[in-house]
Amino acid sequence: MFSYCLRRTLAAVPVMVVVALFVFLLLRLSPGDPAAIIAGDMATPAQLDRIRETLGLNQPIYLQFFHWAGELLRGDFGTSLMSNLPVTQLMAQRLEPTVSLALLSIVLSVVVAVPMGVIAAWKHGSLIDNAVMSVSVLGFSVPVFVIGYLLIKVFAIDLGWLPVQGFKRISEAGFGPFIRHAILPALMLSTIYIALIARMTRASMLDVLGEDFVRTAHAKGASETRVLFKHALRNAGVPILEVIGTGFALMITGVVVTESVFNIPGLGRLTVDAILSRDYPVIQGLILVTSGVYVLINLAIDLSYALLDPRIRYQ
Repeated sequence: MFSYCLRRTLAAVPVMVVVALFVFLLLRLSPGDPAAIIAGDMATPAQLDRIRETLGLNQPIYLQFFHWAGELLRGDFGTSLMSNLPVTQLMAQRLEPTVSLALLSIVLSVVVAVPMGVIAAWKHGSLIDNAVMSVSVLGFSVPVFVIGYLLIKVFAIDLGWLPVQGFKRISEAGFGPFIRHAILPALMLSTIYIALIARMTRASMLDVLGEDFVRTAHAKGASETRVLFKHALRNAGVPILEVIGTGFALMITGVVVTESVFNIPGLGRLTVDAILSRDYPVIQGLILVTSGVYVLINLAIDLSYALLDPRIRYQ
């Protein structure tokens, strides 16, 4: 197991190097001049040259990359061109809303979708199965921003139960205000993942329910609930866990639309603001952190397979 963990960790290094190179070249070779954005429309050529020299933009692109990569190795993501604050500080300020929203969404998705998929497989071909699959298709088909605006219209405007926009940090306002502001964004963000996890759970359970050990459990007098959730679900858990882990990783990047709709000051909003202002250091830092999180989550998923299926062993 240790050697496998080490190999997977080392394999992630070239992936991150390629991501860093791609991000650097994509932003540097795209049209636009950060110096002109910083200086404004009334800047003189001399002022633009001074800004380019300060930022190192007048150097050859390979020297810019090596200088930037060296700073990354020291944990320095650079300084924002717009706010003149360290990129790590900006991301730390926006981290809690995004992570808390993603965690709430994935918990909601798992709690709702896994029982839906199990029941649909148990009642295969019945009205319940058809209803679950119809809900899943609807979740895949309707754009998330449409679902968000419908939730706002019904629960915030018509019924007045929940706030329209905004966010309350759980560390400052407590759990109650946090839930009131986060439940609608979490519902919006989790819709497609509920559909995805429910379909995968149903498909995996259908493969397992016909196995001999399930019939043996029934023959021994085990209850239906015990057979479904203890025996069958555990053996069907590997593909379900993979979908859940991948969904969580994608949620980190999928919060952009949700935070824009509900005016949440998280990493998604920071990404949009940085792109519109061509704030290179912030964009690069966000993409690299997101890529690192994605790699780590996939590594954790691979290592957790052995916990669900004892037949899996890593050499």
